Amino acid sequence: MTSADLSPLGPLTIRPETAADQPAVHELVARAFDGPERVPGLVAALRTAPAALAPLSFVAVAVADERIVGHVMLSAVRLDAPRRLVDVLSFSPLSVLPEAQGRGIGTRLIRHALTAADQTGAPLVFLEGSPRYYGSRGFEPASPLGFRSPSLRIPDAAFQVAKLTAYQPWMTGTLVYSEPFWAFDCVGLRDPSA
Repeated sequence: MTSADLSPLGPLTIRPETAADQPAVHELVARAFDGPERVPGLVAALRTAPAALAPLSFVAVAVADERIVGHVMLSAVRLDAPRRLVDVLSFSPLSVLPEAQGRGIGTRLIRHALTAADQTGAPLVFLEGSPRYYGSRGFEPASPLGFRSPSLRIPDAAFQVAKLTAYQPWMTGTLVYSEPFWAFDCVGLRDPSA
């Protein structure tokens, strides 16, 4: 656990999600993603999906009132590398209550999640997201490093990776998302005019 003073929330703790947290996490993710059930459904599916690596799920909790103000999940995906399939992690989703955004909670959750991912022995963590936000928080563009995204709908700038301690230079190739990402249509951007 880590804690720090984040006024006006006061001290904040980041800890592993428990089963008792799941209803609050569902509500938080729905609010952070403006209500669609796709992303909360994805989180629920990733918790129980069969995978080579167990999912990592963390909550940021305001110590004063035990209110969950942030959540992050990492789940198993695969890299189809020339030598063999490599078990890696997907960083998705990251959620912070709208009224608590802009206070460093997301940054702390990212740092905590990447440290935990490194401790599992996973070599890489991939995400789809803002290069401006994630680029200053441990991620870099994936395509120039020899990685191919799992969908043409993912803007190249949004396809990013964090290299961890177990990373080796031969680990390049195509990222393969697990089934829940496809089942909940949480891959890339849809063309609303199509």
